[in-house]
Amino acid sequence: MERVILLADMNSFFASVHQATDPHLRGKPVVVIGDPEQRRGIVLSASYEAKRVGVKTGMILRDARQLCPRGFFIKSQYHLYVSFSSRFLSIMRDFTPLVEPFSIDEAFLDVTGSQKLFGSPVAIARQLKQRIRREVGLTCSVGVAPNKLLAKMGADLQKPDGLTVIRRQDLPSVLWPLPARELFGIGPRYERHLRRLNIFTIGDLARFPAEILKRKFGVNGEILWLSANGIDSSPVEPGGLGRVKSMGHQITLPHDCKGDSLRAVILELADLVAYRVRSEGYMGKTAVLCLKDPAFFWLSRMQTLPEYTDLGSEIARAALSLMAEHWFPNWPVRMAGVTLANLVPHRIEQPALFGDREKSRSIEQACDLVRNRFGRKTVFRASSLIEGGWDHAR
Repeated sequence: MERVILLADMNSFFASVHQATDPHLRGKPVVVIGDPEQRRGIVLSASYEAKRVGVKTGMILRDARQLCPRGFFIKSQYHLYVSFSSRFLSIMRDFTPLVEPFSIDEAFLDVTGSQKLFGSPVAIARQLKQRIRREVGLTCSVGVAPNKLLAKMGADLQKPDGLTVIRRQDLPSVLWPLPARELFGIGPRYERHLRRLNIFTIGDLARFPAEILKRKFGVNGEILWLSANGIDSSPVEPGGLGRVKSMGHQITLPHDCKGDSLRAVILELADLVAYRVRSEGYMGKTAVLCLKDPAFFWLSRMQTLPEYTDLGSEIARAALSLMAEHWFPNWPVRMAGVTLANLVPHRIEQPALFGDREKSRSIEQACDLVRNRFGRKTVFRASSLIEGGWDHAR
């Protein structure tokens, strides 16, 4: 029996969560940003109403406000996103135990063995969409295919609220006419290399001799050829507490970013990662920084931390240290990512129980609880009084 894989991708996830929790925001332009009290914040998510006027993920707050002066700008509330993610994953597991989270807002489902219970693949996809809309208040785009790669491609083809089926026989009509850059895994740098080989579409890539691609690009060349031909045998691997090894967040910026602006982006990302790590009960030992420049040059560096941590300040310190060591100060960045890896379920070791660092962690957790319930303005650092933050805090 041929496998049936679904990829469900929540549409404009962060912004949609706020529209789901506040009926007054439905149909309104909602922009989720990292830190509205500081004017260095960046856009983490935008509703489709905001996207229609040009607001994009990664845009700085000032530019987003100029484009969308009547928008609703909301500080990210990661506890909400984690909660909503858990809710839609729970619905997915009602259809199959083979659910693999791909990120906080999307997941793969292997429903090959679920058809006798729930009907055809399309019927399952429609039921899944309906339940997520009814029970969670979110719309999602679903790709249905015989493997994970094609399911992912399908989900990306129709947004928002789409349902796309890609069968192997559909490749020539659905995928092959698309530009090569639309293939999952191809960025601007690979696109330029492929154009030099007269490869402009996914179909061109699929028909190109695989041995030449492998000779030119190594194992990546073979992977590109397999992907263009819709070949992917990777299994859907259900995740559990003991299987999670890292948590990260990355953002593609709408323009070149460097200096203080880039530092602000990394601080925002570190805070998001730390919040999620704490929310899900983990600590990590390795900080990872990923940067891409406009030409798609990729840098990924990691640093082992002295101790396991769930503190945003320690993750940010390591990420900024990696940037200072491995990235030229004035070199522009178009994508930045921060990850905390080598995760373990949170545990407090007795020797550190009364140490200064453990007190700091406890304080951050207590602040999380207060902010989650009453909002960020209820708790702020004393340094804000000196730097003018008092006006914002009031």
